[in-house]
Amino acid sequence: MHSFSEQCLDMARSMLAHNIDSIQPNGTVLPVPGEQSRSDEPGHIAFALGEYYRNTGETTLGGHDLVDLAARCITAQMFTEPAAENGLAYAALGLLAFGPSKERNPIWERLVDETKERIDKQLLHRSDYDNHWQAFNIAKAVARFSLGLSKKDETSRLIERMVDRVQHTSSTGFFDDAADGIGGHFNLYGILAFVFTRSALQLHANSSVRDRKLPTLRTYGEKYIKMMPDLVRADGLGWAFGRAAGAYGQMHCISLILQGLRDGWIADTEKPKYFDILRRLFLFFYQTYLDQEHGFLDLRDDERTAYEPHTTRMANFDAARYLCQWSRLARTVQMPAGTTSAKPEPQRNSGRFVVFDKSNRKEQGVFLYRDTASGLHAQIPLISAGATVTSDSLPFPHCPGVFDWPNNVYMPIMVPELSFGDKVTTPAFYGRNCVTGLGLRNSFFFRYEQPELITTEEEILKGLGSVKVQWNFSGNQIGCEFAYTVRQQVTLNKFRYMLVVAAPHSQYRVGGSLALGTEGHRCTVSKNDFQANWAETEVVSSDANYRTNYGKIHYVQTLLRDHPLIMRPGQVYRLAVNFEPDIAQIEA
Repeated sequence: MHSFSEQCLDMARSMLAHNIDSIQPNGTVLPVPGEQSRSDEPGHIAFALGEYYRNTGETTLGGHDLVDLAARCITAQMFTEPAAENGLAYAALGLLAFGPSKERNPIWERLVDETKERIDKQLLHRSDYDNHWQAFNIAKAVARFSLGLSKKDETSRLIERMVDRVQHTSSTGFFDDAADGIGGHFNLYGILAFVFTRSALQLHANSSVRDRKLPTLRTYGEKYIKMMPDLVRADGLGWAFGRAAGAYGQMHCISLILQGLRDGWIADTEKPKYFDILRRLFLFFYQTYLDQEHGFLDLRDDERTAYEPHTTRMANFDAARYLCQWSRLARTVQMPAGTTSAKPEPQRNSGRFVVFDKSNRKEQGVFLYRDTASGLHAQIPLISAGATVTSDSLPFPHCPGVFDWPNNVYMPIMVPELSFGDKVTTPAFYGRNCVTGLGLRNSFFFRYEQPELITTEEEILKGLGSVKVQWNFSGNQIGCEFAYTVRQQVTLNKFRYMLVVAAPHSQYRVGGSLALGTEGHRCTVSKNDFQANWAETEVVSSDANYRTNYGKIHYVQTLLRDHPLIMRPGQVYRLAVNFEPDIAQIEA
């Protein structure tokens, strides 16, 4: 069997070969049918080609001149108007990957003087961000200094600025991808910020800068690494909540762990466990998103979709870049031969709340539950959605195959939605007094409260009412209760609570992964003070809007009250729902 490093390189070569024809003579990208190109795609392509060259030393692939193609893409990115800051960062690192200085860089030799001047101008442009785009500023600074376009190296200062903001927005050191709303947009882009910054530092011309800043990155990056044993499912599913999960939820996690292994952030005694996690993450990525017959990444089809802004071309070139990096890192960390040699870590039942932020104003985090007997493994995020709410960020048990949700669409999945006039509220985005612990018979609970109700636009409705939420887990049995009180008489105009029934992809799936059996969720409503009724089951199999990252949604079930209810102060209105899902394991 080929080593993991060789497998990664073979896959990268295949992905590039299948997508390289999409690069147009002017350096832009021809999208796949039904998609629109992104302005930053040329930069992503340049970085992928640069990493391939850096890994293999090859300047041609399938008769194509990689140096010429990379030069065209870098030129196209530098002249894109308005400037795409993220694309500039990718293009800059792509240029740097071909050589550490202008004098020994084959790309620089191909560029005309006008493009060289444009690169100088674009990389000297100063900008400042509170979110993951700050990592792109760091990459620009690395390229600016390493290519000799500036004598002043701002890399260290920009890294310190990024982590200072992490400390300001998170009491526990997780990355808040700052956006509009209540704050606390803790998502997969936190991992991306550290992975991308670490990749940029690896290309820095001054290795002492890298050595000085690695301890700073470790302080924050290893927090995500320590989440992985409780986050990654037995079948290898990685980060599954918030925007941009799916294929990137696998790729970013793999990159972070490999970087941590390379930099010595994972103790020798822990390495077997993380090798096993890597094996599972990679296998899920390989079997769920790779067209193994043709050798390219397949994000969208009739059964599933992806995060809306991510194009298939961009994902393929990003995957090729990551595979080249994994190939190189695997050689450095001496990954066990093949992908099956790592010693498995015994699984155990667990329920853990990872605190992202805790202050007098709000508490946020993710509750991770695992039951080894049934295989149920759920992630309940309590985070901001960044003011644009979709089901991805709502606080329900994210467990693809068992508890699914539509991608890029908002529906109140497994959480009640209360409408007061034009204000639509749901118990999401933040909590107070978050508590988790052991209950009777080795059960777990997770509870929080919202002293003020919050709208789906993340607007606090002061003085209207409050809600207390409790989730209980015992084996494959899940119970949730929502207790509402109001401070003054108010009219509830509409109430919704929704479930979806989805199926795993018919082709792209991992053997042994989770799915619903013939008896479904086995859902019972034990308390229903809102006097809502189950509406007729909606069949959505032919509706393209109802797809997940992993398969097709076929049925939507809605607990609905569509006529007014007068809610009175002093009375508690409860909704309690119990589930005992029939969990099956699918065949590959």
